[in-house]
Amino acid sequence: MSTIEFHVRPSVVLPDHRPLYKITQILLVLSLASHGKKSSLVRLQLFNWVLKDEKRRQRLIRASQDARIYFPAWGLDPTVDTALALAKADELIDETTTGVKLSLLGQDYCASVIKEGLFAEDREFLRQIGNSISEGMVADIVKRWG
Repeated sequence: MSTIEFHVRPSVVLPDHRPLYKITQILLVLSLASHGKKSSLVRLQLFNWVLKDEKRRQRLIRASQDARIYFPAWGLDPTVDTALALAKADELIDETTTGVKLSLLGQDYCASVIKEGLFAEDREFLRQIGNSISEGMVADIVKRWG
């Protein structure tokens, strides 16, 4: 008779679900692609969703050039909320009446990430987008959700 053996192995956590990975992405969005280094939560969710897929990145680049977002909706990821809570606890961001703003400590953190050459692909994409995706563009889409 045959027997089956199971070996418990460590579970791999996807980078997208690692808090520090997500915090860094959010801080880079605030630093490199946000007016006044601040953003609404729904706009951060848009960037989080776009950063996961090259086709979405290309569509957002086109949207930045045309001043019109082509996504009818986007995913809302609970890991963004967790990352924001942890970033706030570490004083990397401050709350505003409309969302969050990068703190001085958060700006120093982003400078270190850039100096070390980390998140190069995300940084290049965010620099290409710049401040072109406005809160107004995001609000226009969100109005249609109602």
